[in-house]
Amino acid sequence: MGVLVLNAGYEPLHTVSLPHAIRMLVRQVAVVHESDGPDLGVFPRPKVVRLLRYVVMKWRYSGPPRWSRSGVLRRDRHTCAYCGRRATTVDHITPVSRGGPRTSWLNTVAACGGSARSCNARKADRTLAEAGLTLRFPPRVPRWEELHPLAGLST
Repeated sequence: MGVLVLNAGYEPLHTVSLPHAIRMLVRQVAVVHESDGPDLGVFPRPKVVRLLRYVVMKWRYSGPPRWSRSGVLRRDRHTCAYCGRRATTVDHITPVSRGGPRTSWLNTVAACGGSARSCNARKADRTLAEAGLTLRFPPRVPRWEELHPLAGLST
């Protein structure tokens, strides 16, 4: 588990590794807000650090989040869009080989995979109609809060 980084205004930003948090303390860009466990030399073991100067995060919310495989899985709550089982992979609704965009929120859904009977294998390089599949929920562009759960926290 990483160390939570709070902005100077106490808004959660992200998590960093313990060594990264220690470097932030040494550089005096952050202070320990909450500690956990034995001291690490001159610093208590940080669980939460707070930046001393406010970091403007306007860029993060000025547009939609960037597409990512892990983002699609998180958006769809690791639920297969075809059968509802646990999803482990991402499927393109319109296959890339058929002209579908590779990294589009609206062309990708979470799908179960890993076996010959999975929905991802069943659909393969075909359209939904050709594979005889329907979507349980439509793909959509997620909100930042869905992909970055810490953005919705308040401390």
